[in-house]
Amino acid sequence: MNFLATVALSLAMSTDAFAVAISKGAAIQKPNLRQALRIGLIFGVIEGITPMIGWAVGQAASRYVEQWDHWIAFGMLLVLGALMIRESFSKEDESEVTADHQSFALLAVTGIATSIDAMAVGASLAFINANIYVTAAAIGACTFLMVTIGVMLGRALGTLIGKRAELIGGMVLILIGCTILYEHLAGAA
Repeated sequence: MNFLATVALSLAMSTDAFAVAISKGAAIQKPNLRQALRIGLIFGVIEGITPMIGWAVGQAASRYVEQWDHWIAFGMLLVLGALMIRESFSKEDESEVTADHQSFALLAVTGIATSIDAMAVGASLAFINANIYVTAAAIGACTFLMVTIGVMLGRALGTLIGKRAELIGGMVLILIGCTILYEHLAGAA
């Protein structure tokens, strides 16, 4: 895989995480750069690891990953989106939601949900003998950058969006999950 293809793939793999990061930044009460970097690092590391897992699985049996990746991603994003939507209607005061309120576990699960497609990409890269280490590092670095920017962009949009940032974020997660499922089913037809 050449440099341009690696960059394009890295950008494509980071778009889901970028969309989620904007909603995270809007939902968090004024995240600072340190907090945005933390969230970016969590998403970037996960997004960098999943293609390597997919590549390893692809070496053995990629058809199993490709058969279920879209359903796994859809299910995880649907559940996370529904939880965010439910949370948006809770009586908790918005001023209590801080970046520290965003637990590592919740961020990691969200990162995994948005990176399931990268696992399938890793599986497909096993068949073309691409350098998975370079590709995974590029995907992780791009995701780190895009998520950090997304959180800070979400911070700016948060004042415009107000209390419904989590509602919008939940709907974005569900929409991403539906898009993943639709793209797979449309491609199979």
